[in-house]
Formats: sequence, structure tokens, C-alpha cells
Amino acid sequence: MLFRMGFRFVALLILSLFTGLNAVGQDAAKSPLDAADFDRSVRVQDDLFEHVNGTWLKTAEIPADKSNYGTFGKLADLSQKRIRKLIEETAAEEHPAGSLKQKVGDFYRSFMDSETIESLGSTPIEPMLEEVQKLKTPADIWKFFGYLSSYNIDSPVGVYVSQDAKDSNTYICHVIQSGLTLPDRDYYLNDEPSSVEARAAFLEFASTLFQLIKHADPEAAAARVLQLETQLAKASWDRVKLRQAELRYNKFSLDEWSAKTPGVDWSAVLQSNLIDPPSELVVGTPSFFEELAPMMESVPVATWQDYLTFRIVDEFAAYLSIPFVEANFKFYQQELAGVPEQKPRWKRAVNTIAGSRGFGALGDAVGKLYVDKYFTQKAKQEMDTLVENLLRAFDESVDDLTWMTDDTKRRARQKLKKIGTKIGYTNKWRDYSSLEVKKSDLVGNVLRSNRVEHLRNVSRLGQPIDREEWGMTPQTVNAYYNPSKNEIVFPAAILQSPFFDLEASDALNYGGIGAVIGHEISHAFDDQGSKYDGDGNLNNWWTDDDRTAFSELTSKLVDQFAEFEPLPGKPVNGELTLGENIADLSGLSIAFKAFQYSQQDKPPENVAGWTPEQLFFVGWSRVWQRKYRDAEMVKRLLTDPHSPSRYRANGPVTNIEAFYEAFDVTEGDQLYRSPESRIQIW
Repeated sequence: MLFRMGFRFVALLILSLFTGLNAVGQDAAKSPLDAADFDRSVRVQDDLFEHVNGTWLKTAEIPADKSNYGTFGKLADLSQKRIRKLIEETAAEEHPAGSLKQKVGDFYRSFMDSETIESLGSTPIEPMLEEVQKLKTPADIWKFFGYLSSYNIDSPVGVYVSQDAKDSNTYICHVIQSGLTLPDRDYYLNDEPSSVEARAAFLEFASTLFQLIKHADPEAAAARVLQLETQLAKASWDRVKLRQAELRYNKFSLDEWSAKTPGVDWSAVLQSNLIDPPSELVVGTPSFFEELAPMMESVPVATWQDYLTFRIVDEFAAYLSIPFVEANFKFYQQELAGVPEQKPRWKRAVNTIAGSRGFGALGDAVGKLYVDKYFTQKAKQEMDTLVENLLRAFDESVDDLTWMTDDTKRRARQKLKKIGTKIGYTNKWRDYSSLEVKKSDLVGNVLRSNRVEHLRNVSRLGQPIDREEWGMTPQTVNAYYNPSKNEIVFPAAILQSPFFDLEASDALNYGGIGAVIGHEISHAFDDQGSKYDGDGNLNNWWTDDDRTAFSELTSKLVDQFAEFEPLPGKPVNGELTLGENIADLSGLSIAFKAFQYSQQDKPPENVAGWTPEQLFFVGWSRVWQRKYRDAEMVKRLLTDPHSPSRYRANGPVTNIEAFYEAFDVTEGDQLYRSPESRIQIW
């Protein structure tokens, strides 16, 4: 699930430093600059976000099936509608057995076949639930953790294969904490009203699921699961600690790791994960497992059986009959995110098949259809120029730094020159030939898809690094930087208005997609990305003095964002959001410099009364248009490494001299900071 603290989320956090960015298509675009959303009663100098988005903020309503809405939501809706059309056209026809179109079409049919789904109830997961009841010993439970992981079902043991952070030419097995249901460990451990309410909702949800599968004592089983997960939460690392790349890198031989966790047969655990026991592995959170090992002995097997039963039912509740679906929606959407209305079945089907943030069951198969219809090579060509200008601007900005010595500057430029760029879509589509899809077997399709994706991941052990692999589908409205490959990636769906519009002025494009490019480049040099060298290895290339100076600057940015309070008594966590805040500040600064390059030998292009420099910052602010439900905001403040959109728009500009010059911001204006308190990092 999207907001679970499972190992899939943590792996995503670790592998790529994502920014929450989305796009809209030309068929839904208005004009390159539509000022109807502006609130002219608010001065830019006091609140750039409100000036550009204020009228919309006052009048727009969050759709009933969403936890937040704005530019991102609109753009995601468009992408989803496009994909729906592609999928439904495919499902309306018969295709050769085993073909990609047959698999896409029949997967959709299986999701939309509500009559069959209702008739089956919990039958599709009963064989797996029966296996839980056969467990007799802690050793059995450890192996079952691995079995669940082989189907991408969360348990306390998260296992995946990725590059070795200190040898980026090698794949290695990673083990990391997992197994919690609530969005963050703090939901279990603090006594704030929102957390207390979440725990009560958890008990109701778990009890309901146990009732639906006819457990003998649903309430007691739910209470035992919550108590066990609370123990897991106490052992879990918090998200700020999880961000620290060097703390997550703990390489052991298999024998060494087994010695640190007495009583655990890690060879058996990995074999049940379909992994031949490797000679070495990286453990992301060693102390978690050192506490988990004795828990396996002290917690009764029957309690672990309740926990594992709940994990399985929870995982598949969204694909079962209506009572399960309603319980799943009430807990994850209504209680934890404040969403009043369930998404229609077609939306849930599209997300399952094409992915929403991940790959889904057949994300690349749908992606190929998407690219054939919606992606233009002209957009890619223009992006090549933008990326070139942004890299040039970053290189020159390194020379201008006063806090960094020449030796580290030289190494920074070396890393910059090695950054790879991927634009549009992969050159190597995922192979789905081993996936069997049946048109009346939704849970079976999900299980088989999960197993195929798990095998795709773990089969990489011992293989050369796949440099062509993408971490997102082309229809994903997002972008990312991968530190282990030292690459920036821009899927096709983001290369559209309002981020990028071939009809828009340079100012809007550089304030939009230009800042996105700058943001992703800057991730290579944020507080964590900067720990990796140009070859993608976790390797300190800084002098001690430069790292100290960098840390002093970034600590000031932590303090700046901690001043923001989206809800009473709930400030932004400046440490959790530091990497994204650095990327926003530095990326926007670099984008403005690149924009200036684009204006050389061009006459000033004023639009609707804005100077080009002003329009650049307008372009930046409008992409952050968004409203949140309070429950969603509470969750994001605990779990999201990005600051809320208002502060992404307003926070960086208070540090950028060009913003002061563009709008004549002076002392007394609300966005004014004294020169000595303005931060320039990159």
C-alpha cells in the first residue's frame, strides 16, 4: 500500500531520491499562462504561493475520492484517463494467448468482473491462510516471512536485491526492517490525538478482517496484532535515521550476520525468498533484527499466526468481495487520509495494472502503448537542450561557491560530468512472458504478478548491472535521481504543460521543467546524494572542512523549514525533508541561471504584464498548487520527505537574490530575509 512503512517503501526511499512532480497533457491544457487562479489581493512579496494560486485555493474542492488535490492531482487524473482508454480498448478485443495485449485486457476484465469476485469471498486467499496454521515453531515463522516476501507481501523481514552502495558495479542482497501497518512508527508510540485515533481505527479494521474470515475471537486477535506491531515499531528506526546512507550500509558475511542474530537460520529465510544464500549481504537496520530475534521466542506462535493471517488478508482485501474492500477503504482512506469516497472500480483497476507510483502488474506493457500514442520526439529534443543548460549552470555555480575549497570543487565537477540522463521512456521494456493472466482470477493474477516481479528483482544477483533499467514507467508523472547509477530520469508524462509546453515562454518552461531538472541534478549533491561519488559509490569525496561547512549550511535550512507550521502544533520536520528542500532551493537557483543563458541575444519577452524574471517564479509557484485534507497532512508530516506544497513554493525563494530583484522585495515584506540569513548551498 502507498502509505505503509513496508520494505517496498523503504527500498524506494533508499534507491532513488524522488520528487513529487506530475504533468498534464496537451489535450487538457488551457493557455501557457492562465491567471484565473491568481489572487491579486495578495502581494507576491508577502506570499508567492497565495498570489499565484489563491483564488483556486478559495474555490476549489478536493474530489471526494482524493486526500489532496491540485496540479498534481489534475495531471494524474489525465494520465489515468488516457491509460483507461488504452486499457479498455485492449480489453474490448480478443488477442492471442500470451500476448501483452491479452494480458493487459484480461487483467482488466478480472478486476471488473465483480460478479465472480463477490461469489468467491475470501476463497482465493484461503490456501495461503491454511499454510499459516501449519506453522509450529519460530523457525517456521522465519521461513514464512521469506515466503511472504517472495510474493511482495510485507513481513518484518524486507528482502530485495539492488546495487552495492560501495561497489556500484555489483548487485547484492539487502535486508531491511518492515512489517508495520500504520504509516509510521510514531503512530504506535505517541499519544497525540491523531495517533490514538489511528490505533483505534487499526483495531477496528483488524477486527473486521478477522470477522470476515471467521476467526474465533476477532477482537482479541486484533489486539494481539496491534501489540505485536507496537513492539516492532519500538525496534524500528525512524525515518530521519533511515535517510542516513552510511548508517544503512552494514555489510556482513552470512555467517557474521547469523552470529549477530542467534537462533535465526538466514540461509533458510533467504531460500524461502527464492534466493540462493549469498556469501555477503547488506543489512539496512541491524538493531531492528537484533531485537526481532528474541521476540520470535518470547511472542507465542499463536500470536505470530494472528499477525501473519492479518498481513495476508490486509494485502489482498482490496481485491476481494465488497466487505473486504469497504474495510480496506475505511481504514486506509477514510481514517488515515480523510477521504470520504471510494475510487470507482475502473480507477483501482488502472492503478493495479499500470501502477500509480510503482510499476503495477503490467506497467511497461501499458507504457509502450502510452508512448506510441502520446510522446513526441520534439519534446525529447527540447529536453536535451534544457538538461545541457542546467548542467552547464550547475558547473558554473560550483565555481561561484565561497564555502567550498578548490579540491572539492574539482571533484564535484567530476561527478557532475558523469551524471547520466534518461528522457521519455526505456530502451529495454520489461519482459512479461512468464506472467500468466486469467480473465476471471483477480487475486491469482495479483499473486502471479507479485511473484514475477520478485523473481525479476532477485534474479539479478550475480548478473551485470542493468544500466538500461528504469525505476518508473513512462506514464508516471514524476522524475527521480538514482545515486547508485548517478543518473537523472524524466518519464514522458512529465514532459508536458504546465511543466513543459512547446508553446510557452522560456520563463515558464525554466520555472517548471527547468526547476525539475535542477532539482534532480541537485539530489546528486544534497545531504545524502553528496555521499556518493560519480561512479555511484558511497565514498567520501569531500575534505573534512568542506563537509563541515556544508553541514552548517544545511542545518540552517533545517531550521528555516522547521519554522513552517501547516497545522497548529504540527511543524514541518526539517531533518526529514532536508534532502528535498536542498534540491528545491538549489534546483531553482540553477534553473534561474540556466534561464538567463536562454535569454542571451533575445529581446525581453513580457507576458501579461510580467517581466521574464517574474514569470520564471510564477512558473515555479503554479506547479505547487495543492490542497490537503487534514488527516492527509498529519500523515505527510510524519512520512513524506517532501515539504507541503505551500512551503516548496515559498521557502526556497526567500533565499534567492533573483527573486528579491524581480519583485523588489524589501524589509517589511513577509517573504523577506536579511541578506546574512539567506542560504546558498549550490
